[in-house]
Amino acid sequence: MRIETLEIQSNAPGTRHSLQVLRFGTAGAVPKAYVHGALHADEVPAILVTQQLRLQLAALEAEGLLAGEVVLVPFANPLGLSQQVLGAHHGRFDLRDGGNFNRAFADLAGPVLEAVRETLGGDAQRNVELVRAALRECASRLHAGTPAEDLKHRLLQLAVDADVVLDLHCDSDAVMHLYALTPHAGMAEELGAALGAQAILLATESGGSPFDEACTRPWYVLQQELPNVPVPLACFAATIELRGEADTSHDLARRDADALVQFLRLRGVVKGPGTPLEPPLCVPTPLSGSEPVTAPHAGVVVFHRKPGERVEAGDPIADLVDAGTGAITTVRCASGGILYARCGSHWAHPGKRLAKIAGVALSRTGALLSP
Repeated sequence: MRIETLEIQSNAPGTRHSLQVLRFGTAGAVPKAYVHGALHADEVPAILVTQQLRLQLAALEAEGLLAGEVVLVPFANPLGLSQQVLGAHHGRFDLRDGGNFNRAFADLAGPVLEAVRETLGGDAQRNVELVRAALRECASRLHAGTPAEDLKHRLLQLAVDADVVLDLHCDSDAVMHLYALTPHAGMAEELGAALGAQAILLATESGGSPFDEACTRPWYVLQQELPNVPVPLACFAATIELRGEADTSHDLARRDADALVQFLRLRGVVKGPGTPLEPPLCVPTPLSGSEPVTAPHAGVVVFHRKPGERVEAGDPIADLVDAGTGAITTVRCASGGILYARCGSHWAHPGKRLAKIAGVALSRTGALLSP
């Protein structure tokens, strides 16, 4: 294991933040996998899993069982880890300007397209090498104006040439679920089977330029813009939601790390046959079909349904109890599917997302992810 420390642009004189980067296997070896945890810094179950991965990858490296290189960033957001407001940790948004730490990653598709348009040919593997070189070069030229932007650029520089990118998060109160690119449905289903995911949500563009799509979309755009040139979708990336914020169990973390290593073995990053996958618990569904169930007014939230339950259109999801009158409003879902996440706070403001349901009846457009 090789340890690197990357200094992040400072907020003010006398302050420092840095990224810890752990590298396993042979530098530059392929296939390359990149994994980081807690880009939303208050989603701390991801840090438990990266620490378990650290132990497992070190053991695999010592046994000579890494075929490629694995880059692991145990905590991806030192800026968010340091944010405390009146004793409460806030790691999803940058307190400097309110920006979401997992949005507004640089879109390298346009610059890479211009860089390789005239050089790509009929050899698909050679094209992959050229595109990866262009991705590294374009990422290296990114300029940051703020610490958060510097953090995002550095994470992208570490990951953008990888074969596999795994972005570990969690939701408020949820079952295991994940997000991936629509053409990667097969690999997403494999990953979901390894993890025991109960929802797999697919999109070609979810809106807001999150980290995983910053890694995968350049390949998709190249395919669309250059249909006569063989350009594989050579980077599989997924955002993995490791259940809920309270699910900080050592046993769960070990189990999840085992599953991620199993998936890396399937992708050829780790040597050996591994164990057969369990049957998947779900089939992938479009992210556009995911229903955000929202509160029509303020009130105390009393849930009728739990994460992991199947619901039908019209089922009651929660009651809102008016604080002034005691009147109860029952909030129902418009579509059927798996209720895969719900809010952790039981006080709702108007428009608050109470729950999310993975289904196929809806066809939302625009920004598909939570703010």
